[in-house]
Amino acid sequence: MTTDQRDRFRELHEAGTFVMPNPWDVGSAHQLAALGFPALATTSSGHAESLGKHDQQVTLDELLDHVARLAAAVDVPLNVDAERCFADTPEGVGETVRLIASTGAAGLSIEDYSPALGAVEPVPVAAERVAAAAEAAHAHRLTLTARSEVLLYGAGDVDEALARLAEYRAAGADVLYAPGLLDPGDISRVVAEAGLPVNVLLRPKGPSVAELAALGVRRISTGGALAHAAYRAALETARGLLPS
Repeated sequence: MTTDQRDRFRELHEAGTFVMPNPWDVGSAHQLAALGFPALATTSSGHAESLGKHDQQVTLDELLDHVARLAAAVDVPLNVDAERCFADTPEGVGETVRLIASTGAAGLSIEDYSPALGAVEPVPVAAERVAAAAEAAHAHRLTLTARSEVLLYGAGDVDEALARLAEYRAAGADVLYAPGLLDPGDISRVVAEAGLPVNVLLRPKGPSVAELAALGVRRISTGGALAHAAYRAALETARGLLPS
């Protein structure tokens, strides 16, 4: 990954709407890049599934190896689903970001849900972590996405998500993301009030790509959906091979 690709990733967020699908291994990354998508992103759940693990059970070393392989395999910018950056302190968050930068990635995300706590972290704690991630990311020209997980985990409403995103914007995030948004009115409100480019997760019951673009969404990702669909299709085919 070159500095030019990191600059290209930042430029993609300046205007319009782009789709950034989430491959789960080198093969899927190759195929998605060949289709012409301008950027790709890892998926924590899809990567975990490829290793026979549950989401949030992958180690930092496994993630770094995965990202390095994908970044070397494609010639488009790669964003990293870094979960909560595998660290309990702001200093540790900064070190994780520096390690991710060494893999050749163009950007990464940090989220405010703690699996160890089984809860979304308090805003001051989460914002401090975003600030540490932003400082390290910007030192390496990485684009930082800050995620509010309150909708995904039923820990708050759109008002709470927006309040958190405002704190993360102030802490230095470049892109804001609240997984779980489905209602077009809510999405439009987040786009209008976020003050930064907004990523939205494409959902089966949510707006289409065209509708999200019309709402002003800057970036659209697929999360683990492509990986899960691929594994389901493979299993269905395999079941047909079993004796009846």
